[in-house]
Amino acid sequence: MELVRLDKISLSFGTQVLFDMIDLSLKKGDKVGLLGRNGTGKTTLMKIIAGTISADSGEFWLRQGAEVAWLEQSLPNTDNKTVYEVVATGFSEIGELLSRYHHLISNYHQDNSTELSEIQSQLDSRQGWSIDQKIDSIISQLGLPKNQMMSELSGGWRKRVAIARTLVREPALLLLDEPTNHLDIPTIEWLEKKLQEYNGTILTITHDRRFLQNISNTIIELDRGNLYQFEGSFEKFLYFKDKQLEDQEKANKLFDKKLAQEEVWIRQGIRARRTRNEGRVRALESMRNERSDRRDIIGDSSFKINNADNSGKIVVDLTDVTHGFNNSVVVNKFSTRIQRGDRIGIVGSNGAGKSTLVKILLGKIQPDTGDVKFGSKLEFAYFDQLREHLDLEKNLIDNICGGQEFVEINGIKKHSISYLNDFLFTPERTRTPAKALSGGEQSRAILAKLFTQPANVLVLDEPTNDLDMETLELLEELLIKFNGTVILVSHDRQFMDNVVTNLMVFEGNGMVEEYVGSYSNWLEAGGKMIPFEDNITTSFDTKGKSNRSSSRTKDLDKVIRRKNKKLSYKEKFELEQQPLLIEKFESQIAKLDRVTSSPGFYDQDIEKVKQILSEITQLQSLVSIAYKRWDELEKIKNLSNSAD
Repeated sequence: MELVRLDKISLSFGTQVLFDMIDLSLKKGDKVGLLGRNGTGKTTLMKIIAGTISADSGEFWLRQGAEVAWLEQSLPNTDNKTVYEVVATGFSEIGELLSRYHHLISNYHQDNSTELSEIQSQLDSRQGWSIDQKIDSIISQLGLPKNQMMSELSGGWRKRVAIARTLVREPALLLLDEPTNHLDIPTIEWLEKKLQEYNGTILTITHDRRFLQNISNTIIELDRGNLYQFEGSFEKFLYFKDKQLEDQEKANKLFDKKLAQEEVWIRQGIRARRTRNEGRVRALESMRNERSDRRDIIGDSSFKINNADNSGKIVVDLTDVTHGFNNSVVVNKFSTRIQRGDRIGIVGSNGAGKSTLVKILLGKIQPDTGDVKFGSKLEFAYFDQLREHLDLEKNLIDNICGGQEFVEINGIKKHSISYLNDFLFTPERTRTPAKALSGGEQSRAILAKLFTQPANVLVLDEPTNDLDMETLELLEELLIKFNGTVILVSHDRQFMDNVVTNLMVFEGNGMVEEYVGSYSNWLEAGGKMIPFEDNITTSFDTKGKSNRSSSRTKDLDKVIRRKNKKLSYKEKFELEQQPLLIEKFESQIAKLDRVTSSPGFYDQDIEKVKQILSEITQLQSLVSIAYKRWDELEKIKNLSNSAD
């Protein structure tokens, strides 16, 4: 059953064409991911479907009686309302009656008894109490403080409230604009499950690739004013897209060869042109226009980090560090050593203490108890999720380049406009005040500013918020190639898997545990995020000791702290076998790589292609695990030798 139809929709802002005669049809049960670069019009398309703006031309149709709920990217500005009152607005008039009823009940006196009786009568006749139960249910599921004022909530909690308001009515169509921004991983996983069970239609804009894979059955890409639809999962779309881009590159080479031949012909002279078909001249002009509009395959990132000299081997040592706020522990007797080249991911629920731990590692705050020792030659670059590094009144040139004509990156001077162009800012955009930039543009601007600083330690607190997928992948590539140390806080599970090699996990009550491997490795070994409703920090005494201790046994790949234990015979044999094991896996990968490089590989059945590519991914994962195990065994060996 068709729910939404867009027929030949066009829309322009000034000279920029966002939509050029686009068509779109959404049916009941469709779960659609909408992709496209920042600025291509994804949110604008949602606004047309939500009915908040109109197109310049074309027809928009929504099935009569179909309800639409829109989760906007920006957080709700409802500081003067309680959580319940905001969620209740999902039911408009009935919601207002319920909010008024609860307000009168909580502030009951004789003078409002008449109004209370009238509202109760209306709710009785309009099934208001069943709606009240729905509101209470979604508030409970998300662990929200029902009667708390919105002004008292952090960004993560406000986003949960916005999600509750969007879902509570169970509309026919859900429009979700960056739904995972500001959320922690447990809430994202709860939302995924909720959307998987949802019987209506979903259209979502998101940079979260794992989320998109888990909830979507259709992908739509918005590119240069046109919509391209793909039936299938995000993973299958990527296979299709890679093949499409490869074919396009081959076609482009043939096109460019033909264009070059025609350019030679057109330069042969006026007389020669008069003796030939004038239609050929018009065809050449058309080819020139087509070439200028072409979007080439993106190659290696232009981003570059301004590398500082190598730091010392030890970056930072923490010993029995405890810190808290308002009689609540956020970090409880935590010890760790971070070494040069480590790639650390910090994981935990909102409010668990991730940003606090980051600031302790940066030396920005002193812990209540415990010791923090920093290594030598450290040059930190810090990405702050609150965007405090940007002066919103200044333009990009002033913000990032200090108003200078040139910036110096790794000893090489580069023009400021050229440098900003590497971060996808046009010359005109470089003169724009930061306050006029979108969320994604502000994130790119912070990265641009960050990478002008000489650094050997990158500390990134939620860097992926609002970034489009292309920019996100470029950032991943940069971090993977970076030869310094990376400390990363992120809710993006795919990003964490691709970048980090070790985890620090907040497990409740201020307890932080360390694990070797990626986020997925941790899950596969039995790791589990504590639910957000259980993420309550415990009180602590003046000595910084917790009133409760963790009783969970850690039998995963642990961080090595076995200073007095030597390698067992089995471990010695395992250590000797690791290089051979790695060689075996890499040989199998090379063999499969030759298969994928053969002509016609991508022309065969997609399931066969997917199977082979999956085998390569699994083997690469095994290589990574083998390297980590090799490193772990070497650490045990070295520690036992030093103890001797």
